[in-house]
Amino acid sequence: MTDADQDILAVISPSPARLWVAIAMLTALAVVLLSIAVQMPREALLWQAMIVAIASVCVLGALRMYSATRTSIEMTRSEIRDTEGRLIARIDDITGIERGALAFKPSNGFLVKTHTSHPRAWVPGIWWRLGKFSGVGGITHGHQGKAMADRLAIILAERDSEAR
Repeated sequence: MTDADQDILAVISPSPARLWVAIAMLTALAVVLLSIAVQMPREALLWQAMIVAIASVCVLGALRMYSATRTSIEMTRSEIRDTEGRLIARIDDITGIERGALAFKPSNGFLVKTHTSHPRAWVPGIWWRLGKFSGVGGITHGHQGKAMADRLAIILAERDSEAR
């Protein structure tokens, strides 16, 4: 691998405004759920416990999303990775990219399909991976996601034309 393969071609970073809106929504949902649980009759103890558990998951999700926003996504000629060093996908392993309006992808992002299946991973609001599919985006800047998807599409087209 050469130094040119490790040059960063595109970066996607979290949007502070989107981060705070997402955290506020998760926190508001937790508050609404807790107020519902408090107002329920004592006979519905099982339902109260379930609603409190869901509210707790919302709060934990908000905290995890906040801590994950120190992470950005970088694309080089050889891989897509986050700034924590976690590999999202190798360029050689990518079979396609979906970024249309009807694609199952994160907001302001794109979906990457790979040949091989990888372990599940999730960085809330930034990226996720499930088997052969990786979603990049969420609370990230839209223009950065579009630029990375465009550069990735060009690299894939060049790779495929060289293979013929």
